[in-house]
Amino acid sequence: MKVNYYLCSMMTLVFTTGIWFTTASYATTVSSTTTAASQKVNKSHGRFAPTIPATGRGVFIFDPRRVAWAAYDSEGKLVRTGAASGGRNYCPDLHRRCHTPTGTFKVYAIQGASCKSKKFPIPKGGAPMPYCAYFHGGYAVHGSYHVPGYNASHGCIRVHPSDAAWLTKNILRPGSTVIVRPY
Repeated sequence: MKVNYYLCSMMTLVFTTGIWFTTASYATTVSSTTTAASQKVNKSHGRFAPTIPATGRGVFIFDPRRVAWAAYDSEGKLVRTGAASGGRNYCPDLHRRCHTPTGTFKVYAIQGASCKSKKFPIPKGGAPMPYCAYFHGGYAVHGSYHVPGYNASHGCIRVHPSDAAWLTKNILRPGSTVIVRPY
């Protein structure tokens, strides 16, 4: 019963943000989302549409206002959400804003558990970034044990390490889309 209630409130939220669904597409979303064993969609991160237009590849969306992410499969179905942390308003070591670039990007490189920053901490780098997926310059979606519920990074998108491993295995491949919503 909780799944139905959650989907109803998600549907209402999606409806009020200007995205309309027909009864048939909503029914399809309900039936596909109820297979919760294979999907991990967290209710606290339920501010993402249940479907997006299919791209033929995985899509990752980061919302810095809600410090949350969503993963969509190649058919455009929401399959997983989680907590995230993007670039903070000001980085004292850089003396400037560190926001994650907003827009639509493509993953161009991924690395496994041994991925490390080449820049941070300044000056030599070496910060662990397990299961990183680079999408713009040196910016990446990567695992971190510090995902504090607010934007705290130098610009990368931090997710929990288990989520980063899952994302690079299932969603974030070279050519996958990364969307960073506005701050």
